[in-house]
Amino acid sequence: MRHRYLQVIALGAAVGASASQPAMPAAAPAQASQTANAPGPAAGENPFFAESTLPFHAPPFDRIKDGDYQPAIEEGMKRQLVEIEAIANSAEPPTFANTVEAMERSGALLTRVSRVFFGLTQADTNPTIQKVEAEESPKLAAHQDQIYLNPKLFARVKSIYERRDKLGLDAEAKYLVERYYKTFVRAGALLSDADKTKLRALNQEEAKLTTDFRNRVLADTNASAVVVDDKAQLEGLSEGDIAAAADLAKARGLAGKYVIALQNTTRQPIVISLKNRALRERVLKASAERGSHGGENDTRALVTRLAQLRAQKAKLLGYASYAAYSLDDQMAKTPQNAEKLLTDLVPAATAKARDEAAKLQKMADAEGGAFKVGPADWEFYAEKVRKAEYDLDESQTKPYFELNRVLRDGVFFAANRLYGLTFKERTDIPVYNPDVRVFEVFDADGTSLALFYADYFQRPSKSGGAWMDSFVDQNGLTGAKPVVYNVANFQKPSAGQPALLSWDNVTTMFHEFGHALHGMFSRVKYPTFSGTSVPRDFVEFPSQFNEHWALDPAVFANYAKHYQSGQPMPQALVEKIRRAHTFNQGYDTTEYLSAALLDLAWHALPPDAPVQEVAAFEPSALKRFGIDLPQVPPRYHTTYFSHIWGGGYSAGYYAYLWSEVLDHDAYYWFKEHGGLTRENGQRFRDMVLSRGGTQDSAALYRAFRGRDPEVEPLLIERGLKQAKE
Repeated sequence: MRHRYLQVIALGAAVGASASQPAMPAAAPAQASQTANAPGPAAGENPFFAESTLPFHAPPFDRIKDGDYQPAIEEGMKRQLVEIEAIANSAEPPTFANTVEAMERSGALLTRVSRVFFGLTQADTNPTIQKVEAEESPKLAAHQDQIYLNPKLFARVKSIYERRDKLGLDAEAKYLVERYYKTFVRAGALLSDADKTKLRALNQEEAKLTTDFRNRVLADTNASAVVVDDKAQLEGLSEGDIAAAADLAKARGLAGKYVIALQNTTRQPIVISLKNRALRERVLKASAERGSHGGENDTRALVTRLAQLRAQKAKLLGYASYAAYSLDDQMAKTPQNAEKLLTDLVPAATAKARDEAAKLQKMADAEGGAFKVGPADWEFYAEKVRKAEYDLDESQTKPYFELNRVLRDGVFFAANRLYGLTFKERTDIPVYNPDVRVFEVFDADGTSLALFYADYFQRPSKSGGAWMDSFVDQNGLTGAKPVVYNVANFQKPSAGQPALLSWDNVTTMFHEFGHALHGMFSRVKYPTFSGTSVPRDFVEFPSQFNEHWALDPAVFANYAKHYQSGQPMPQALVEKIRRAHTFNQGYDTTEYLSAALLDLAWHALPPDAPVQEVAAFEPSALKRFGIDLPQVPPRYHTTYFSHIWGGGYSAGYYAYLWSEVLDHDAYYWFKEHGGLTRENGQRFRDMVLSRGGTQDSAALYRAFRGRDPEVEPLLIERGLKQAKE
């Protein structure tokens, strides 16, 4: 939903993605082992040409220069194609070892550089990195096609696939063969030569446009920041927030002014406190109009062309729409199944949102506001209603949510209670930005398990949202251990001020660390299956599940302490947070459903559909689904919906709700079996978190839960249904 996860396409299969984060392009190279390759050009100078000697083979950021990426990507593609050609042209009969496993071991250099490069395109980009990405993305698309559309290579994979039941393979190896075969077919291996040529062209154009989209959204988000001349207009903000706005202005050469930076979603958290209605409207207008200003950052032509390209690609591959193609290998299987899950919730969500809107209007009227409450007013008055109904507002809670304490005494503490993990900060491992911190993660028996990078503060070089990815994947073929990272966009405090978080920020930290656990606990043999390499509509399950521990009594009491006095949050205030847990869920659910249904509408377009006008298509689609509430805009409007146009969630944004059914249902299993215990955590780790993509996700869940998931826990947790007494 409001979080994001960087997606990578592995050689053997498409990896599922989280969160709301733009993904590595579909052309990204294979996950691979760390096998040595023959030395290439500049091998002594370019740090990517040899495996890192740092702990866990962590990236040597102190040695990496922007000029290293392009030569390493180019050489990495060249080396991998040599390896692939050797496999495809082998005179030996095809076997699992000399074909499938050999492909798993290919592309070490390309994997090494790509995991760092595409991580930084989102977390810490600059014009040089953007230029390299624009040049290399179409080449990487072509590189991927050279592998998947190689007829000799496919013939070997097909031969193994057809004999898989007779080869004596274990369950993981057999499932890998099936995954490879399906991925080749979905990539076009069965097409005629003429259609393969068409597909290559579509893939390269799509790679270019998705890169352009991400760069334009980032540029327009930065350019659309709201400049405020008069401090008086900021009435309602804390002194810390005002100081941070002044710092942002100073950094832009606007000393004496104040800058309100935009976050990725349509809603902007700062309007919760802004008393100046005109300024609230300026902020929301700037947010909603991103990508539609005209000029070099306009994205409308890009998204309509991407919708066309994807529909044409689906037709070539034998599908009625891109949504049908995209969901064919997901848990949902069909767009109809995904749409039904979403539309079944529309009546309850919109009814609750209308009730909420009536309360907000009553509050505004009582204060003498002669206007109808709109999107820019919703959160401002919702905060007032929350204070009136629950005697709770954000200014009361933020002093108890200091970032470092939430991380160490909340996120890490819960991981210790559930899984026995301990953490040690490492200041000797280089990072890509001074804001980044590194922790070594130790297992319950004291053995070193993984490295975890935490990058939490907003900056202009970072895409919006929050996400997880890895610099190094767990790999059973080589023994490589995971190096994972979390990225967020929390407001950076002014010098000497504490980093105080909202409750939403707190749950974001728990959420993204759930993804990190999924990566760190991976215990698979083949890198294609490593960690979060699961369907999109399953990958959010571990992360959303981990959010539940933020409010667990033992965990909450351990981290919710005043940043000055260290005193625990008063129990009366804790109870207010609990009672308000489902507050505003009509709005939250409706804005999410709007975006998810909008995504499916764009990707359900048939290949012969005319080019759509964004300004007409979006409201028409929302009206068709009965979710066009004027006070509740979609979480993302089309023009800055980075999940679907610049990331791995095209026709897949529904996945957050699909996964949420799983996460609440699984949490209820924990409640039924004693809650936060090592025994329960170990079972979840062994049966879900460590398994990666080694088997069908529905079967994996069923084995853990003992049955298929039920939707009732989700309805209860969102406040759309009362729990049974």
